[in-house]
Amino acid sequence: MRVEAVTDLVPYAATAREQVLRAIEGALRADEHAAVRAAAAIALADTKAVEALPALLLAVEDVDPHVRQMAITALGEIGDGRATGRLRRALSDERPEVRFQAVIAFPRVCAQPADAIEAVTQATHDDDPLVCHIALRMFEELGESAGELPPSGMARARALLGHASPLVRAAAAVITARFGDPVGHPVLVEIVEGKLRGVDREDEAAAIELCGELGLHAARSGLERRAFGLKIGFGRDPLRWHARVALARMGHERAVREILGELGAWDRHRRTLAVAAAGRARLQAARAAIAAMRGDERKADQGAVEEALAAIAAAEDAPATPGG
Repeated sequence: MRVEAVTDLVPYAATAREQVLRAIEGALRADEHAAVRAAAAIALADTKAVEALPALLLAVEDVDPHVRQMAITALGEIGDGRATGRLRRALSDERPEVRFQAVIAFPRVCAQPADAIEAVTQATHDDDPLVCHIALRMFEELGESAGELPPSGMARARALLGHASPLVRAAAAVITARFGDPVGHPVLVEIVEGKLRGVDREDEAAAIELCGELGLHAARSGLERRAFGLKIGFGRDPLRWHARVALARMGHERAVREILGELGAWDRHRRTLAVAAAGRARLQAARAAIAAMRGDERKADQGAVEEALAAIAAAEDAPATPGG
């Protein structure tokens, strides 16, 4: 009940901030149950409670590991530079779960981009593959905000294509491909074909989409199995939607035909998924059908409609890709 109470207080910070933060901070400092303290840390993150920075810094040393992790997460979400020193120390903590959260939080509070890049680079040498993996993800975040991956980040991502952990190799392949280096393309194909086990689901989905975006025809048969195949006793591939989008992006006739056909489905949810798929696949042939759904929430989610039309319009004058 106290966990729920802490969570339910968050919306009231808009009108009674001082009282709400006092109550949440009190729970963080003094509640006997770790679950309540952890919930309080996240509530302070959700309210961007800069005022509670001292309490969160203390909570980084909580006896419970989950509370420590949530306190570090909150410091990163709040983004106050005064937490830089404490998070820098957390990067070398003996506990991998603390290092994991610190790698996410530190670049978000560090005012010096070079320091953030150096810290993330160092974290890619961590013995724990989960820490190394999240460091690669933070390289990607830093690269997206800057418009390009730092040269040191790209070099390190290339090196990690040979890492012992499939988790790390997959992330390295996704990052190098997203920032224009083809060196990891064979790893993307391995992921699509299911030859690389133990891959994060988000990286797996990204690899599938990148194969379509880049027109990697070596992945075509793997994409077809995922999009249209049936694994006996296991059902259909959970990433079949992504695979069909990738194939459609490459101009695959069946994938394109099915997506266009589902724009006229009876079920609104299926129509919305088809709208999203057509947008991701940049299907010019879908433009009129999607435009006809504009302004009618009953036909499809309007956010998906606008996003798809924008993607198709942006692709219209762009240079042709292998899939068209």
